[in-house]
Amino acid sequence: MQHNLMKRAAIFSIIFSIVAMGIILYLSAGKVITISNVAQDEVQREVPQSGNKEEAKAQTLTFVLGQSNTSYLRIPLPKECKAEDIVIENHYMDQELCVLVNGAKDEFYAENAISGNREMIGQGTYESEGNGVKLRFQLTGVFEYRTILENNDLYVSFLSPREMYKKIVVIDPACGGMNEGYTANGLLEKTVNLKVAQKLKEKLDKTDIKAYYTRMDDVNPEEESRVNLANATKADMYIRIQVDANEDVSVYGATAVYNDNYFIPGFGSVELADMLEREVVTSIKGKALGLSEADARDYTLRNVTIPAATIRVGCITNKQEAILLGKEEYYDRIATGIYNAIVKVYDERT
Repeated sequence: MQHNLMKRAAIFSIIFSIVAMGIILYLSAGKVITISNVAQDEVQREVPQSGNKEEAKAQTLTFVLGQSNTSYLRIPLPKECKAEDIVIENHYMDQELCVLVNGAKDEFYAENAISGNREMIGQGTYESEGNGVKLRFQLTGVFEYRTILENNDLYVSFLSPREMYKKIVVIDPACGGMNEGYTANGLLEKTVNLKVAQKLKEKLDKTDIKAYYTRMDDVNPEEESRVNLANATKADMYIRIQVDANEDVSVYGATAVYNDNYFIPGFGSVELADMLEREVVTSIKGKALGLSEADARDYTLRNVTIPAATIRVGCITNKQEAILLGKEEYYDRIATGIYNAIVKVYDERT
């Protein structure tokens, strides 16, 4: 019996080695390269001005039905194209994937069609950019992606955020662009919110937590887009960053607002708000003003269907607190508090 088992094991080992070697030889022959050093975080694109001549040069990509039963979208590439010539940007707030092919010419994509699975693609365009061509794919939702470069084709497969990441949070620095938010004591709310979010990003980038940001620049996404990002990613939590203001300029301190529209058993918006306020106040050694329910003005908070809370990190109308809210070191302390709250939420749920 033992001799037979050893014989079977040896046969299995030989078969496995042959199959593995075959796969390696196939991949080597096809020169398959996984593109891993591509940008998968939000990249703010320029908003074209009215009458912009560059925008008028965008042409519609041609799609064909070839290989429609595959799970990949196939993008043909010029023969001389290498992995380092390709830059991918995931504009998830715009639900758009951009592929920059350096060294390519417009004529190439006028003559070569995109094929494969375009289930997640609404439409596509291409235009000259720098020394190459940028392909823009309008997506039907918020997706992540994996890419493989094989010979002269780039294969892109789209996945839901949940298929890629176990831990997901959405960070929403309020205001932006023309919406400055509260202004007092020489400070703009939009700037404070963004500075805190940028410090928080530095910390979350070092973890296994995937964070989506509604903005990382001085832009003002629509409130509906902010809501959609939180709901579409099915994130574990949504955190909005704001500052507060009060007619009584002596009032100072941090508060948290929670979404009471949806009851989520176990861990919900109230628990998230409480954790945020406690950790931020501890980190900044400040004053807690307590929790409050979102009202009609809190559109985004009230329409997110996952645990959602706003942390108001201080009163911009209080002169002493405004001094603190203008310092880089204070932004970092606030971000540390939010970061600690996120980590503790995951620790308590495991």
